[in-house]
Amino acid sequence: MKGRMSVGLLVLCAAVAPLLAHHSFSAEFDANKPVTLRGKLTRVEWVNPHGWLYLDAVGPDGVMANWAIEAGAPNGLLRRGLRKTDFPAGAEIVVKGFLAKNGGHKANGTTVTFLDGREFFMGSSGTGAPVDPTQSSR
Repeated sequence: MKGRMSVGLLVLCAAVAPLLAHHSFSAEFDANKPVTLRGKLTRVEWVNPHGWLYLDAVGPDGVMANWAIEAGAPNGLLRRGLRKTDFPAGAEIVVKGFLAKNGGHKANGTTVTFLDGREFFMGSSGTGAPVDPTQSSR
């Protein structure tokens, strides 16, 4: 009996772990707090389940800080035409998104605009993030 309970607990833990690792938009970000950040890229993490852009920008509080911007999965970004090489350190970009609930220098990005005018949807679809009507068909 003890062996079956141990196996059952192991199976349960294995099934729940991926659910804890990935979160919905509303668990971490606030749909009522949109933000636009313009700044210089300091680094890019092209990793699953979300890519990350880091930029030095002045936030809504007027303070210059290094912001962590959550993006969609690298595969989704590639399908939208974005490549890791589009984000060299020092490049200036504009990111629109939503602030983190904890008040830190973190946001969920919805669009990224380059100085040459190229604009891309960078969010994750199906996470509960607010729908941007200009991006809904992408």
